Amino acid sequence: MNTAPGARDTPRRRTRVFALPEARWAAAATVFFLLALPLQLLGAPAWAWGPLYGLAYIAGGWEPARSGLLALRDKTLDVDLLMIVAAIGAACIGQVMDGGLLIVIFATSGALEALATARTADSVRGLLDLAPATATRLLADGREAVVPTTDLAVGDVILIRPGERVGADGRVLSGAGEVDQATITGEPLPVVKEVGDEVFAGTVNGTGAMRVRVDRDASESVIARIVAMVEEASRTKARTQLFIEKVEQRYSAGIVVATLAVFAVPLALGADLTGALLRAMTFMIVASPCAVVLATMPPLLSAIANAGRHGVLVKSAAVMERLGQVDAAALDKTGTLTEGTPYVTEVRVLRGSGLDDHGLLALASAAEHPSEHPLARAVVDAARARGVGVPVAEDFTSTPGTGVAATVRGRKVAVGSPIRMLDQTRSPDAAALVAELETEGRTAVLVEVDGSPAGVIGIADQARPEAAATVTALASLTGTSPVLITGDNPRAAERLASEAGIADVRAGLLPQDKVAVVRDLQSTGRKVLVVGDGVNDAPALAAAHTGVAMGRAGSDLALETADAVVVRDELITIPTVVALSRRARRLVVQNLVIASVFISGLVIWDLAGTLPLPLGVLGHEGSTVIVGLNGLRLLREAAWLRARADVEAPA
Repeated sequence: MNTAPGARDTPRRRTRVFALPEARWAAAATVFFLLALPLQLLGAPAWAWGPLYGLAYIAGGWEPARSGLLALRDKTLDVDLLMIVAAIGAACIGQVMDGGLLIVIFATSGALEALATARTADSVRGLLDLAPATATRLLADGREAVVPTTDLAVGDVILIRPGERVGADGRVLSGAGEVDQATITGEPLPVVKEVGDEVFAGTVNGTGAMRVRVDRDASESVIARIVAMVEEASRTKARTQLFIEKVEQRYSAGIVVATLAVFAVPLALGADLTGALLRAMTFMIVASPCAVVLATMPPLLSAIANAGRHGVLVKSAAVMERLGQVDAAALDKTGTLTEGTPYVTEVRVLRGSGLDDHGLLALASAAEHPSEHPLARAVVDAARARGVGVPVAEDFTSTPGTGVAATVRGRKVAVGSPIRMLDQTRSPDAAALVAELETEGRTAVLVEVDGSPAGVIGIADQARPEAAATVTALASLTGTSPVLITGDNPRAAERLASEAGIADVRAGLLPQDKVAVVRDLQSTGRKVLVVGDGVNDAPALAAAHTGVAMGRAGSDLALETADAVVVRDELITIPTVVALSRRARRLVVQNLVIASVFISGLVIWDLAGTLPLPLGVLGHEGSTVIVGLNGLRLLREAAWLRARADVEAPA
């Protein structure tokens, strides 16, 4: 266990499902309902199943009823209160099971919403754990003091040892290190930090020790700003639900007023009390939105289940619906369009070195073998993949920011940064080769043998095999080519973009810059889909109309902030699930038409004539069954295959 200053051992706590009261009450209501239902269907006496239904009503309905009554004090009619009234009304005329089902559906929905909110809050709080709890502050007399990072002030000098997290945003005063800052910029490889370079809180120093001057207060660090942006974007997204809430309030008020009128008007005209009450309760049942609710949910939930079987976790029905609305896409590079792991693309041997490709790779891999640097692993993996034996190295040394050196088969071998190793006047051929590789977006690694340049190895982050097909499919679905947004350098971004078929490239972006790109696209009326995997992508995922995270190597915050997660890291499933969402939305429209026709017909019958209660219940439940079965069609494997066909052969 790492116990050095700046390490944090405590794992982030996640809210458990049954730690939420909403989940406990929903579970209790469901259990009581499932106990009562078979007893009723098997013909047991009412005293056996009636109390169980009563307990289901109480467990699942007391909190919505309480919230609805409190809302009434503010002259707001909550749709949940309407559901409680409809459930009680159904029970009053003997339809206890229908009312219980309504209670269970809405209690479960409330529990899922509460869980999603709690998990998002957990993930945002967990982001702050990226910054270490303590840091080593250097005092004026040269002594060291381990202090909480919250106590650091602008101007303090801190010591960052190898393997420690940087305690604050600042600049390097002395020393050098190779810092993994993928959490902030998304860059796949550690970045050399030397005197004058900026470092960020929460990034990890791999090699070398550095003295860093604190430039920002903890509350103003990049990590803290990411947290603020995620929270702000989440609140902004929530405000888009206000229109839906207004519609629900008006519908609820309309049903209540209509039900009272259906009861009071006939009673005023001389109808008997029992007949008027029966007509009013029948009206409330046939006008209740059960069919409308099921018109929407089964297609979306079926699409969610189908997507889940194929490795895409869509977090809610609302997200599934939004996926079908996107008309622009912004894609991260590292870990999204690429594998996120460096690999050797080419081995170039200089004339006069006396080596071939295999010989150069054997010496380089032997020198790199003891190193834990990602580039070293890429060189060793390339040697093994090509069947090149890795000799034993002796006298291994590593210099942060420069590279490694060792004795291999009696020869002095050095592998590392061309900028720090190469004397261009002594080897113009090697300098030209390095420049050529870097122009193509590769990372160039120089190999010297016995003090002379022997060759250059080109390393790059590998594009996913389906990257180009995914870009093409998203362009077809949205009507516009995706935008590449990345913290990586422009040359690497351009190389990847050319391979994937992306024309619009935004490189060198920090998290706030990615958010700015998303908001710029949204300002033109676009509904933007953002796909990413890292902490640095989380604000953009939250700000987007819909955010999708790559799950295999994705950060906790990205996975929690995103609306959907690609569990198996199969890029092509993203446009497929968008196509599936559009099919689900078409079924929702069909179901709403069916539900509206049934509800309208039954309401007119009840108002204009005499609708028998059993027939009203039959029509109401029949419409519910029809729209439910229609929506469940998306559970079939054929639905996913048709969506995939839409992606692979767009019209």
